[in-house]
Amino acid sequence: MPIKKELLDILVCPACHGDIHYDEAKNTLNCVKCRRRYPVKDDIPVMLVEEATVAEEG
Repeated sequence: MPIKKELLDILVCPACHGDIHYDEAKNTLNCVKCRRRYPVKDDIPVMLVEEATVAEEG
């Protein structure tokens, strides 16, 4: 189940407060500013900095 647009509109990265975008293929919420990727488990975004991974620059 995709994440609702209304939820995406209000979510920000808890680490840097940057904009979040949903990557449906990887099922993650990605921060544009600091490149953290937050997992989505059982259709629930896990917005904990400790659970995030950082994407490589590329």
